[in-house]
Parts: sequence; structure tokens; C-alpha cells
Amino acid sequence: MQIHVVQSGQSLYGIAKIYGTTVADIAEANQIDPTKTLVIGQALVIPITGRYYFVQPGDSLYKIGRRFGVPYLTLAQINAFNPEATLPVGLRLYIPPMPKTAIESNAYAEAYNGRFADRVIASVDEHALQLTYVAPFSFEAQADGSLKTIDVSPIRTAAASGGSALMMAVTNLENGAFSDSLGARILNNSDVQDRLLSNILLEAQRYGFRDIHFDFEYLRPEDREPYNAFLRKASKRLHGAGLLMSTALAPKTSAAQSGRWYTAHDYRVHGEVADFVVIMTYEWGYSAGPPMAVSPIGPVRQVLEYAKTEIPATKIMMGQNLYGYDWTLPFIRGGAYARAISPQTAIDLARQYHARIEYDSNAQAPFFYYWDASSKQHVVWFEDARSINAKFDLLKELDLRGISYWKLGLDFPQNWLLLGDRFRIGKK
Repeated sequence: MQIHVVQSGQSLYGIAKIYGTTVADIAEANQIDPTKTLVIGQALVIPITGRYYFVQPGDSLYKIGRRFGVPYLTLAQINAFNPEATLPVGLRLYIPPMPKTAIESNAYAEAYNGRFADRVIASVDEHALQLTYVAPFSFEAQADGSLKTIDVSPIRTAAASGGSALMMAVTNLENGAFSDSLGARILNNSDVQDRLLSNILLEAQRYGFRDIHFDFEYLRPEDREPYNAFLRKASKRLHGAGLLMSTALAPKTSAAQSGRWYTAHDYRVHGEVADFVVIMTYEWGYSAGPPMAVSPIGPVRQVLEYAKTEIPATKIMMGQNLYGYDWTLPFIRGGAYARAISPQTAIDLARQYHARIEYDSNAQAPFFYYWDASSKQHVVWFEDARSINAKFDLLKELDLRGISYWKLGLDFPQNWLLLGDRFRIGKK
């Protein structure tokens, strides 16, 4: 699979000729209208087996082979090139596909007002083959130990089409927000916990959930140990019923990191009692915050490298956003929230307003500026083939269990193409 960044003056026809494929195949792979103009800086996935590399100044077969994990003599043989000869700059070399790495994958499917939108159900159906788990979001724990449930029947049917297991996301959401007081009432009352676990088991049996996933956020710092104790209790009871148990964790870089999102999440204990964890490595750029990449590669790496010191890598799922944000400038804290958009919508915006897409090599993320019809400037940070490929590189480098997406229903076809090209997805 090739990633190509559109340059000034290029067309789908010309790009297809470079890689020996067709306009129709590129348009289908990227879900774009071939009659529309390309955006300068737009990343395209070229659906070919393997990829091509164009020789840069200072390259050698040995360096290129190391970069792509292919012996340089093999590269020479495949490309019918003398291994001792100097490589001309611009020479096109064919790089064979690398072996696929086995991982697990998860994606959340969020309900609105207790119902799943048709586009979310369709997204589950479309991508279930590439998902180990689908997590309907969410079952809300109540202060008396009951559960505010949702009808996951349409998600169950769609997930079953691709052999995805169901993950029950249990949260401390109350009136649309994570509630520390609700968490405290649950985590400090043993009887409430027992009733909650009994109700969870009933729903798990009803829908055939394979994993119970606790996403308790913004807990009080003093509830760190009560949360640990609850998870130990839950682990024993759920495992006794033949179920897996996982948790969601805030993106910490040290055990001492404090704050409403962080303190009560004890990485070491979660790593001991949970079968796996999802680390929410996104939202550095967020709707109410200043414009920046949602999941910049440097901070993501820092979190995951710390996590590996507390949790076995075989239990860590890297969180990944399937969205970006459109901020109106100037940014004013407390002002209007940025609008969440899909990567496909970002490309459409750039085309509509004749913007040029730039790429931040430090954050490993694309962005662009535009002026709207009301003469207001905007900046958009989003994800593309390059940024997701960088996360896949990190996932492989750190030898993690897998990846977990927030959330289905947002169009990002390039992610799924590259996921299938690079990984073999395990099933439960």
C-alpha cells in the first residue's frame, strides 16, 4: 500500500500512471469523487501490493533496506539493480509488502439519546471484519447499583456479520457528563457494587457480551484506592463467569501525575487485574482548548512508554481518534467550541475553500487554514494516511496488544485500508 501526497498540478490520472493503477481504484480506495479537483497536500492511499520508494540524495540500497526491513540484496534482485552501483536520485524502487503483525482492535459505537444512528450501525457493519471488539457506548452505572441500559441489538447484529465480539462499556456518566460524586457513591458502598456487578452479568448474558469495560473518569483523588478495590472485586466475579474485564485509562506520563482526569487511575493495579486496558491517547487538541493536533505523536509516545513500565505491553491498547477539529480563530478560552469533523469532511473543507494542506512533522499530523464566507479564519487539525501510519509504526515498535478507536460513524477510509494492509486482526 502506497501513500502519495498530492503536489501542485497533479491529477488522479497522472498519479495512477506513476503507480501503475487506475483512477477508479484510487478513487474507490479513498472514497473520493474522481470528477472533483484534488487538494494540494492531500494524502492518498494507492491500493497496490507493496509500495514504491523514490531514491533521495544520500540513499543507498543498504539504508533503504534497513528502513523497510528488507535485505538490500533482495531489493537489488527484485528491482534488477546492481547492488554495488550508485543509486540515481529519483529512481523508483519496488518495496515488497512486509509480513502482517497480529494485533487486537476495538472501536466504540456511541448511542445518542439511547439510540444508535444509522450511520453508526452501517459503520459497524462495514468494519466489523477488522475489529476484535465493538463497544456500544454506554451502559451507565447508577447510584443504587442499577444500570441505565441501551438496546444494542442493531450493533450486535452488525458486529456479528464480521465476527466481532461485544464489549460492554460501563461508565459513571450522569446527565451527559462523567460524575465524580456518582463514582464516589458506587466505589464506597460494597452493597451497591454487588448489585451493579449482578446487573452487569444479567446484561452480559442477555446480549452476549464477551468483555466488560469500565470507563470511570474524573473520579475524586481519594477514590483511587476504592476504585482499585472495586476492580479487584469485579475481576474475580467477571472471570468467574467466563468474561474478560478491561478498563479505560487517562493518558498519564508518570505515577505522580495529578488532576481530575488522572489521579484515580492507577496504571499498575489496572495492569495487574484487567485483561487489557485502553489508554486514551488523544484529546491534546480538544473542542474547548487551543488549536493543535488531537493526538500528536510525541506525547502519545511518552504516555505509552510510561505505560509499559507499569503494564505489560501485551495488555495495552493504544487509543486513536477517528476525527479532527475545526477551530474558529482567534481562539478564545471559554468561547465557542471547535467543531468535530471526520477526515473526509476536512478534505472537503480544504477543497471548498481552496486551502493547501500542510503537515507538521513533529506532531505527525496534517492541518490547514481557511477563511469562511463570513470572513472568519479557521484552522483544522485532523488525521490522514500519514498520521495514522505513524501511529501504526509506534504500535509495532512498542509491541502493543492493539488499537482502540473513538469512534465509529466518522468517515476515514484510509485508516481501514492501512490497518488491513499492516495488521492481522485477532478474533475472540
